[in-house]
Parts: sequence; C-alpha cells; structure tokens
Amino acid sequence: MVGIGYTLLCEQSGPRELVRYARLAEQAGFDFAVISDHTFPWLDSQGHAPYAWSVLGAVAEATERIGLMTYVTCPTMRYHPAIVAQKAATVQLLSEGRFTLGLGAGENLNEHVVGRDWPPVNVRHDMLAEAIDIIGALFDGGYVNRVGRHYQIDSARLWDLPDTRVPIATAVSGPASVSRFAPRSDAMIAVEPNGELCRGWDDAGGTGGRKIGQQPVSWDTDEPTARARAHDQFRWFAGGWKVNAELPGTAAFAAATQFVTPDDVAGNIPCGPDEQRIGDAVAGFADAGFTDVALCQIGDENQERFLSMAGATLLPALRGGTR
Repeated sequence: MVGIGYTLLCEQSGPRELVRYARLAEQAGFDFAVISDHTFPWLDSQGHAPYAWSVLGAVAEATERIGLMTYVTCPTMRYHPAIVAQKAATVQLLSEGRFTLGLGAGENLNEHVVGRDWPPVNVRHDMLAEAIDIIGALFDGGYVNRVGRHYQIDSARLWDLPDTRVPIATAVSGPASVSRFAPRSDAMIAVEPNGELCRGWDDAGGTGGRKIGQQPVSWDTDEPTARARAHDQFRWFAGGWKVNAELPGTAAFAAATQFVTPDDVAGNIPCGPDEQRIGDAVAGFADAGFTDVALCQIGDENQERFLSMAGATLLPALRGGTR
C-alpha cells in the first residue's frame, strides 16, 4: 500500500497555521508530513516563507505518530552541510525517530539571499554530493575533519545524536542525478510519476528504499473556485524543476507564467470536488513504482476543510485503491 503524506507548504501558510495543520493531518490519518524549506514563495499571492526548521521543532512537539520530512532542504549555500546535520539530528531527537532528511540541489529563488552566484547544475550536483558525504560522516559520530572542493570541516561533531540514524532522501530529476545520488541515499524524492527514475534508482543501488513523490491538488466543493485558486497560486508548477530552479524571485516566476491559463493548470492538477481525480493521480505514482505520495493542497484558506474531507473519505478510498 502506498503511504499517503500531507504537505506543510511554507509558501502559503504562516508558522502557527502550519503547526495546526500538522496536528490535524495526524488526526485525519495521514502517514507522514513533508515540509518545504524556502526563503521566498514562488508567487507574491502565496505570501509566506517562515523558517521550516523552527516549524519542524514545534510540529515534533505537537504530534505523536506522523512521520516528518523536509521536502526539501538544500545543504549547499544558504546552509552549510554541518549545520544541516545538526538540525536534522535535533529534529530526530525531538520527534523520537520520526524524521527523514530530504535534500536537494536547491533553487536560485531561495539560495540567492546569501549573495553568491548561482552555479550551473553540474556544480550544484557536485556540491550536493559532497554535502551528503559530510552529513553522513557526522551521522556516523565522532569528529569530522575534511577539506573538499566546496567545503572545509574543522573538528565538527554532533554532540546530540539520536539512537535512530536520520535517513537521507535525495531529490532527482533524471538519469545523471539518479546514478549520482542513489548510492548515497536511503530514499528517492521526485515530483513526477516517472517509472524510469524508480527503475534507475534501483539499478544504481537504491533498491529497497522509499521513493517519495508529491501531488498538488486543489480540492474544493466548487470546481471554478478550485481552478482559480490553483491558477493564482500554483501556475509556477507548469515550468518544471529544470526551469524553476533557475528563476531568482517572485517577479521572474510571474513573468515566466503570465501566459499559463487555468486550463493548463487544471490539466496537471486535480481541481474541484472529485476525489477520484486525486486517486487517479496517486495511482499514477504507484504504478510508476513510488512507495509514498505527499498530497499538497493548494491555498491556505481551505486546508482545514481539505483535512476533514481527507480523514472522512479520501484516505480510506486511497488506501482501498492502492493495495
């Protein structure tokens, strides 16, 4: 059975709201919750970007069962990998073993705030691979000293290590990233139901680990309202990650998506009250080989209604249809 997650989307909700939604998601019966880690929303209409790691600490205390995961954190520019390792170990302790560290090569949108040039994708992948090796070494315990191409570590150590080692999940989008990161990771992250990624991951050494996808939805009892909300806040999704990773701010995303129509958005995102559309999207990930799918309900104003609906009808239907 595919695990069904809920997305705590920092770009559309404030910190206190996110904690409340996490608690409601646990009560509704979601298996896990993922959280985005941004300094900017994609579009001004989303309007939020609280610090994900503070929210995670509060969520760990406010919940008891639900799995937690970053989706994703970039450990290369805005955060040094040694600091990411420390944060991840702390959240694992606070959540009593429920945390997975989701990592990715980052987006210019978030990383530009530290004032460094945005490197090309091959350099970003080099940086991420080196960062993962450093984080893993710190998770092993003891002192870590290293002089690498991108990072220097001087007598670093995690003084509070959890008994349960933090699993590392890494975001991939094609064969090059799959072959690079499968041997370094415990799980795979991807946002498209691409079976080639899953098969490539297994072939590259990732056999047996989780493969975690994400599906945006705009559930509402009124379909035109759902479509309008999705277009207003999620039309950036149409660009795909290879483009989205390069854009530097909300104005760039607005310009790049000015000709995206509500029909374009609704063609890729289930909009409206029909829960079967959501089920079909989840089934697409399951058929591709994904073990888990995190649903991402668009719009802050409708989260509580969505979570109530999900607990009553959607989750039972998804679990009945994905065994």
